Amino acid sequence: MPIPDFIAELRRAVGHAPLWLSGISAVTIRDGKVLLVKRSDNGAWTAVTGILDPGENPADGAVREVLEETGVTVRPTRLAWVHVTGPRMYPNGDQAQYLDHVFRMEWLAGDPYPADDESTEAAWFDLDELPPMTADMRRRIALSATDEVRTVFETSGELPVDPPG
Repeated sequence: MPIPDFIAELRRAVGHAPLWLSGISAVTIRDGKVLLVKRSDNGAWTAVTGILDPGENPADGAVREVLEETGVTVRPTRLAWVHVTGPRMYPNGDQAQYLDHVFRMEWLAGDPYPADDESTEAAWFDLDELPPMTADMRRRIALSATDEVRTVFETSGELPVDPPG
């Protein structure tokens, strides 16, 4: 998987130290099916995910990532979930954690194919017949696939959410 230039530059300064990054998950729904990619690094099926470029609007990043990874043109229809991923340790020792913006995307045009080296396959799957994947990825898809128009904002539970009184 290619490392974005701005992250490579940061890594030269901080080594393998943890980075706090903004990311997206783009869950594209079409006729009861979801667009998934099979990652080239670990073989896992996932929705399209990616790291935002510095200053990039998250919705624009979601559109860009889907086009770059699958050749499919989409538009965001809603923000489904905002959450913090668990810490990640990459094979080279790099550490990162992500503020993830999960978008429901509407298909506009194109047939999916692995458009870059980040995936080996891209395909539509019935929402009720998903391939094996992590519980976290299933939650991203479930929150995006619902017709309920709301955004889930996850809290850590460490701070009170009700005003004192």
